[in-house]
Amino acid sequence: MKNPIILCFVAGMLTGMGNGSVFGAALMCFLGRGKFDDWGGWFGDAYNMTTFTGFIDWSMIIFGIIFFLILFLAMKKHAQLEG
Repeated sequence: MKNPIILCFVAGMLTGMGNGSVFGAALMCFLGRGKFDDWGGWFGDAYNMTTFTGFIDWSMIIFGIIFFLILFLAMKKHAQLEG
């Protein structure tokens, strides 16, 4: 496979966002709502970092991007070693 970026993006985002949601569930179990004034909302409010839902949504996105980068770098290094 010459350019695995699409495969890495899909697999990395699915895995990372899944782990981010587990992180959010664990956070909710241990802390409850914590110091967040609001759970969140619909549309743009769902990504507001001052709400619990916004914090978890951003955590999922960041986890997804990090997993994508890890997977892409691993595939790139594997291609170099095989080539």
